[in-house]
Amino acid sequence: MTSPGTPAKLPIVIGLGTGQTLAFGTTLYLPAILAEPMAIELGIPPGWAFGAFSLALIFAALLGPKAGARIDQFGGRTVLAVSSLIFAAGLALLGTADSLTMMCVAWCVIGVGMSMGLYESAFATLSWIYGHDARGPITGITLIAGFASTICWPITAGLEAEFDWRMVCYFWAVMHIVLGLPLNLFLIPRTRSADKTTGEDETPKTSPALTKLSRQDIFNMPMILLAIVFAASWFTATAMAAHLPRLLQISGMDAAGALIAASLVGPAQVAGRLAEFGLLKKMHPLISSRLSALTHPVGAVLLLIFGGPVGMLFTSLHGIGNGILTIAKGTLPLATFGPAGYGARQGYIMAPSRFAQAAAPFVFGLLIDDYGQYAILLTIGLGLVTFVALMMLRHRPYGIGESA
Repeated sequence: MTSPGTPAKLPIVIGLGTGQTLAFGTTLYLPAILAEPMAIELGIPPGWAFGAFSLALIFAALLGPKAGARIDQFGGRTVLAVSSLIFAAGLALLGTADSLTMMCVAWCVIGVGMSMGLYESAFATLSWIYGHDARGPITGITLIAGFASTICWPITAGLEAEFDWRMVCYFWAVMHIVLGLPLNLFLIPRTRSADKTTGEDETPKTSPALTKLSRQDIFNMPMILLAIVFAASWFTATAMAAHLPRLLQISGMDAAGALIAASLVGPAQVAGRLAEFGLLKKMHPLISSRLSALTHPVGAVLLLIFGGPVGMLFTSLHGIGNGILTIAKGTLPLATFGPAGYGARQGYIMAPSRFAQAAAPFVFGLLIDDYGQYAILLTIGLGLVTFVALMMLRHRPYGIGESA
C-alpha cells in the first residue's frame, strides 16, 4: 500500500512506460524500417542513412549527463515533457528532408530529444521520486516499453507501405504531441516521495540532489566496469534493432519469417523482465545481469551453427537477455551507488554506450556486407566482455532498499 506523501506508482509506471514505448519506437527502432526507403528516395547508400542516425546517438551521449543532473535537482516532469516536443520537431523535420544534409540536421534534433527522453531520464525520474524503492517501478516501465519494437515496427512498416516514409515521420511526430506530451505533463508528479525517516509529507531532507560529481565519483572501478557493461550490451542491442530482420534473412529465413521472428524480441524482453520481477526479484541485480549477459552469445552461436531454423530461438534468447540487462541499466547503478546523484551518474555511465550505439548500425552493417551472418561473431565477443566485466564487479550483499 502506498504510504502518505508517496506518489501512487501505477499511474506513473503506465505513463512512463507508454511514453518510453513511443520514444523508442520512433527513434532507435525507426531506421530498421525506414533507412532503406529514405536512402532510395534521396539517392544515397543505405549506410549513409544509418550514419545520419548515428549523429542522434552522439548528441544523446554528449547531452545526457546534463539532462540527468537536472532531473536530480528538479525531477523529470519538465525534462520529459520538453523531450516530447523535441521529438515531434525532429521527426517533422525528418519528414521534410530532401538531402543528406537535412536528414543529418533532423537526426541531430532527434538526438537532443533522446538525451532527455529515453530510459536514462525515465530511470532517473523514478529514482528522484522513490529513492531506493525505484527498482519495482523501473521494472514496470521496462515491461511496458519492451513491446516498443513489437508495436512500432508493424505500424511503421504498414504506414510506409501504404503511404511513404515521410508520412510515417509526420504520424509519429503527431503522436508525440497528442500522446507523449500529455503523459509526461499530467502523470509525472512535481514532488517526490515523502521522507520516510521523518514521516513528513515533504521533500526529503536527504534528497538525491547531488548534481556535481567529483573526478573520484566518475573515474572509479565500479563506474568504469558499468560503463563497459552497458556500452557492450547497447552496441549489441542497437545493432540488432537496426539489422535483425536482415541478419535473419541472410541466415536463411524469408522476409516475412524474418520480420515475425524479429518481432518476437519485444515479447521475449518482457518475459525476461517478468522473470526478473518474479523469480529473480530477491536476488541482487548483479546476479541476474550475469545470467542475462550469456543469452545472446548462446543464441548467436546456435544461429551460426543451424541457421534460419533457429532464428526464432535466437531472437527469443537475445530478447530475454536484453530485457533483463535493460532493467540492470537502472538497478545496478542504484544498488551500487544509491539514489544520491543518480541521474548525473547515469549520464556519465551511459555516455560511452551512446557512442557505441552511434557506431553500431554503421559498423555492424559494414560487417554484414563483408561477412554475412559471421558478423555476429562481434556481438558474441561483446557478450563475453559484458559477462567478464560483471564478474569483476563487487557483489554487494545489501538490497536496494538498504544502505551500503
